[in-house]
Amino acid sequence: MQVISFDFGTKKIGVAVGQTETKTSSPLQIVFSKNNTVNWDEIESIVNEWKPNLILVGKPLNMDGSDSDMMEKVDIFYKKLEKISKIPCEYVDERLTSFEARESLAEIKKDLIDAHAAKILIDQWFNNNE
Repeated sequence: MQVISFDFGTKKIGVAVGQTETKTSSPLQIVFSKNNTVNWDEIESIVNEWKPNLILVGKPLNMDGSDSDMMEKVDIFYKKLEKISKIPCEYVDERLTSFEARESLAEIKKDLIDAHAAKILIDQWFNNNE
């Protein structure tokens, strides 16, 4: 099964792809927002190109498990993504994914951090669904 994940941010959204048969994932790209507006044309283009069976979206939680301040914006993104794609969507706890991505990419181009964080979302989903 083909999986795509989105690590939502108001300025940029990290995107990664994964495959359940091989349990592999890769950072794909960054989608840049303009004036705090999601570039839905680019998001739709990615979904149409990759034709995923499942879309994962990072759920921004505080360390105590409560919703972060960003959750309201992510929920709007999630609901619109689910509506326009007509593909099942799931949240994945994204606590520490950006931190882990920064650690992994310390010597690699910083622009890839958000896409790598999206990759980590897929890896976490694989681990939780074995």
